[in-house]
Amino acid sequence: MKTISLLGATGSVGMQTLQVVREHPDLFSIEAFAFGTNIAKALPLIREFKPSLVAVKDQTTAGKIDFELGGSVKIVSGLQGMIEAATWEKSEVLVNAVLGSIGLEPTLAAIEAGKTIGLANKETLVTAGHLVIGQAKRYGTAILPIDSEHSAIFQSMQGQDRSKVTRLILTASGGSFRDKTREELKNVTVRQALAHPNWSMGAKITVDSATLMNKGLEVIEAHWLFNMPFDKIDTLIHRESIVHSLVEYADHSQIAQLGEPSMLVPIQYALTYPKRLELKQTKRLNLWEIGTLHFQKVDNTRFPCIGLAYSAGRAGGSYPTVLNAANEAAVHAFLQGEIHFLDIESLVQAALDAHQGIETPDLAAIKETDRRAREFVTGKVMHHK
Repeated sequence: MKTISLLGATGSVGMQTLQVVREHPDLFSIEAFAFGTNIAKALPLIREFKPSLVAVKDQTTAGKIDFELGGSVKIVSGLQGMIEAATWEKSEVLVNAVLGSIGLEPTLAAIEAGKTIGLANKETLVTAGHLVIGQAKRYGTAILPIDSEHSAIFQSMQGQDRSKVTRLILTASGGSFRDKTREELKNVTVRQALAHPNWSMGAKITVDSATLMNKGLEVIEAHWLFNMPFDKIDTLIHRESIVHSLVEYADHSQIAQLGEPSMLVPIQYALTYPKRLELKQTKRLNLWEIGTLHFQKVDNTRFPCIGLAYSAGRAGGSYPTVLNAANEAAVHAFLQGEIHFLDIESLVQAALDAHQGIETPDLAAIKETDRRAREFVTGKVMHHK
């Protein structure tokens, strides 16, 4: 029985993690369950999975949940509560599926506590890759990727000599607007942005998929996870999302992982690695049903966000923190209807231009950089209004 702490339990990846646990109740149990404020969604799940610890966003939510559960479960709140859930003594594995840089400190704490990390929170590595990977090496902690692209790379490296890897190729669907010109993007709506052709994801990631910032963040994440220089990480638009990513070796042989679009596969593989289990809930891939797979080069002028991510990644230090924080703030403003879609990239660019880099920021410097980048974008948005 593998015991799990699940952060971001009511989100898209969190819910799918619970689906995997539900499918194999003899193999997995949820010991700690963390969510924000969505009590209506969380309550039935807490009753179903019976965790011994529940972490919530704030005291108000904690009070309501405690009342509903009749004081039968330990309830904690805030960042400290999330850290307690991540390091819960009854759990061996942390599945970090929260959205945003709030996921960083719980991950660092869980590494120190010797937990195996299943990482779906890409902002953790983007914001502080040097700290996270440094700590993981120091404590001998395994970080297993849950992103479908990084899981595909990880799977394509099994049984191979990693020193012979010459290139990682991350595939991108191209998002909701892949067939629109720059001119057509000027007045697209939030509703249009959220209509993703292949994947069911949260609003923030769906917008990031449309700007290709999601792929940019994944490039930085791949750099840290696989210790790969940026000039050996490529991206490729692949409309069908069947080839989840590829690894090229010294002999120019490429190994890829394929499958119908489903997050259940990378989630389950992270939980069972190095073993594989049956997964009844996913559709078997029959390539003849699809017929044709399309691939095209990423156009950096059409998708400037991916270029910004490569630049921030290469600059290193505190620049990826700014990239991530500014993007989070800009996407939030777009989802609130405060700015246009193309303003997202302009705001991120402006935040990066205004930043004075710190070469090896500690946790305090990262948090301060993150805060300032958000403030910078929010100030620009207010002025824009």
